[in-house]
Amino acid sequence: QVQLVESGGGSVQSGGSLRLSCAASGYTYSWYCMGWFRQAPGKEREGVACIDRYGRTSFADSVKGRFTISRDNDKNTVSLQMNNLKPEDTAMYVCAGTGPYVAPVCPRNSVEYNYWGPGTQVTVSS
Repeated sequence: QVQLVESGGGSVQSGGSLRLSCAASGYTYSWYCMGWFRQAPGKEREGVACIDRYGRTSFADSVKGRFTISRDNDKNTVSLQMNNLKPEDTAMYVCAGTGPYVAPVCPRNSVEYNYWGPGTQVTVSS
């Protein structure tokens, strides 16, 4: 049974940093793309960042230069380092994993992802 579990969310002031982690179990994690998505109340889900098994990454324009994504295939974890956080970053952040995926770049479209964690809340105050 595939499980993804996020940790590291919380509340921070504008300009602060948070590091989210996601632990995966139950499948061959190293073969798949991993992504972070977020959804704020009343807004559509947004693909924030993703990383493929080779470490190639893709970021939403809204977070470029502020967020980084990394993975540890030995530990089956993926992390999202969020710096210079802004109030508009406030959302539920969810970790997701694809099935076997072959493409030049990892996807930030949620329809490509088969496995989802429950999410962790990030709140940024001004």
